[in-house]
Amino acid sequence: MLTANRLRDGDVLYRKGSGWVPMLADGDVYADLASADAALAAANAELARNEVVAPYLFEVREVNGKVTPVKEREIIRAAGPTVHPHTGKQAGQFHA
Repeated sequence: MLTANRLRDGDVLYRKGSGWVPMLADGDVYADLASADAALAAANAELARNEVVAPYLFEVREVNGKVTPVKEREIIRAAGPTVHPHTGKQAGQFHA
């Protein structure tokens, strides 16, 4: 998958087609390295628009039909801010 942060407010975003979505479950999973690299190249080309910063690829796996990040960092980023459980993406969610 491909992630970045929205420049305006710092929210974590995930690549979906030629745009961005706020939820990991809605993002594109790239089946091969070539498609992942192409998506990253497209995202890097968009940096001049100052909408997102620091795009990068990360590994996911499918567990019980749900896309799950492999690394702890991405698990935390997908859940939202770690400051308060009642704010951010994790508010109102039962599963990150």
